[in-house]
Amino acid sequence: MFLGLSKGAALTILVILAGVAVFLTAEGIPGITASPDEVKSGKTFLAFVLPLVFGTLWSATLALLIAVPLAVAVALFVTYYVPRRLGHTLGYVIDLLAAVPSVVFGLWGMRVLAGQLVGPYAWLEANLGFLPFFGGPASATGRTILTAAIVLAVMILPIVTAIAREVFRQTPVLLEEAALALGATRWEMIRTVVLPHGRSGMIGGAMLGLGRALGETMAVAMVLSASGVISLNLISSSNPSTIPANIALQFNEASGLTVNALIASGLVLFVITFAVNLAARAIVNRRKEFSGARA
Repeated sequence: MFLGLSKGAALTILVILAGVAVFLTAEGIPGITASPDEVKSGKTFLAFVLPLVFGTLWSATLALLIAVPLAVAVALFVTYYVPRRLGHTLGYVIDLLAAVPSVVFGLWGMRVLAGQLVGPYAWLEANLGFLPFFGGPASATGRTILTAAIVLAVMILPIVTAIAREVFRQTPVLLEEAALALGATRWEMIRTVVLPHGRSGMIGGAMLGLGRALGETMAVAMVLSASGVISLNLISSSNPSTIPANIALQFNEASGLTVNALIASGLVLFVITFAVNLAARAIVNRRKEFSGARA
């Protein structure tokens, strides 16, 4: 009975996924083939979706660059540097971040974080303005792509941390004890044994976090002041938008083939997210089982 229920649940998920793909494809094709004068943007679909794809990938990549080192550091600290009971408590607290609704993160980013970053953005423009990332003019509101990336980084932090923590705990104790017995310090043991052993798991966790960041809607829509451009500037008020945020902001007012164009952009996001999660699952599944893992 349990086997039948499990197979039924798995097949149901596949059917739902296939249904979403069929719906997006059927409704999106008219938007892809629509002429520029038939949609609100006044552009071809490729010209319409490219800035959105860039903004989606750019913000998610920035979030990953911020979150992954912090998540790995937190996972190592919780696993190896604090007492076991305190480590479990800290782990539960970090995991609770995943239960916070995205709209709460959006409100925090819009009302608190953005205002606090106005001064640092002005400093970056004054001192590092020769770099294309900080060329300015700095935003007077702080609602930039970098602010959105920081919010996304906080949102994906529990996912990456949880996976990294579990991977580190699977490091064979015999290897850890052997390194310590040879005179290695705790950090040397982590650097030479734990991190190489958990490399594939960390990559898989990072890619799962990337999938979450790619699909985030409300937090980005509330924080980001988007103008639909392609720009590497992190502190300017001219920011690229993302596919989920653009759909959320434009769908209610859309009509005709504009709706189909938005659905087609959702199809592009579906393909990107599916590819990222598929790659993450492939990397995680490549890990081998080790004996002597931490209990």
